[in-house]
Amino acid sequence: MASTPASARNAPVAGAALAELSPDTTGMAYIPPARARALFRKGTVAPTAGWSAGFAQANLIAVPSDWAYDVLLFAQRNERACPVLDVTDPGLARTELAPGADLRTDLPAYRIWRDGSLVDEPGEVGRYWRPDLVAFLIGSSFTFEAALRTAGLPLRHVEEGRNVPMYVTTHPCRPAGRLRGPLVVTMRPIPSDLVATAVRVTAAMPDAHGAPVAVGNPEALGIADLGRPDFGDAVTIREDEVPVFWACGTTPQAAVMSSCPPFAITHAPGHMFVTDIPDTAYRYT
Repeated sequence: MASTPASARNAPVAGAALAELSPDTTGMAYIPPARARALFRKGTVAPTAGWSAGFAQANLIAVPSDWAYDVLLFAQRNERACPVLDVTDPGLARTELAPGADLRTDLPAYRIWRDGSLVDEPGEVGRYWRPDLVAFLIGSSFTFEAALRTAGLPLRHVEEGRNVPMYVTTHPCRPAGRLRGPLVVTMRPIPSDLVATAVRVTAAMPDAHGAPVAVGNPEALGIADLGRPDFGDAVTIREDEVPVFWACGTTPQAAVMSSCPPFAITHAPGHMFVTDIPDTAYRYT
């Protein structure tokens, strides 16, 4: 798998742009999705955890149409990591998840890949968009975070103003066509007496990755140091907390790095597409 430059792991937060919203993260939670997307179009760059609470978010991967079936099959075979919410027709940058949005401009930060190597991290991808691109919107664990908070669970990355920590595991995904690669996971510290609650809440949202894939024991996933995530930022883990791991929609990016398609566009990890769909649409009881 191609290495990721350290400078590319985290897009910077545009502090001046955020200052107009709120001095803390609570203001972001009340921004309607359309306004959030408008801010991103104007240049605001920030991880989207905690933004537009109560609305679903999505990962993005766009590939040439001759790779689209490989991506679709990879997602079907690795549904925990890649729950597909929408697929566009070739060349279209619109989605029914937010009818007025433009997938080329309305995410905070993107990544451009050529032959498995990261070549750019722009704020919009209009100049890169091609008539043969098929875009996949994949469920995000940020979608279940409002439910976790309602259930009384902490969101440490939001509390600390950081991107959620993400780790490339040693667990291989099931290959599909030309795509193969490792599972990527997010980690959230959960008080030990609330782990069962976290499992119950997230299991009801399989389109947002569902229940955790592991509780504690990061070594079993091949994670040597929780303080050094592959994407995102390290967060504080308190004495009464255990690390809980969920499958992550950055997994397709790891597959791009491993499989080297000639071209792909993805979101920057943690910088999601904020949809108009209430998160309750993806909750099952």
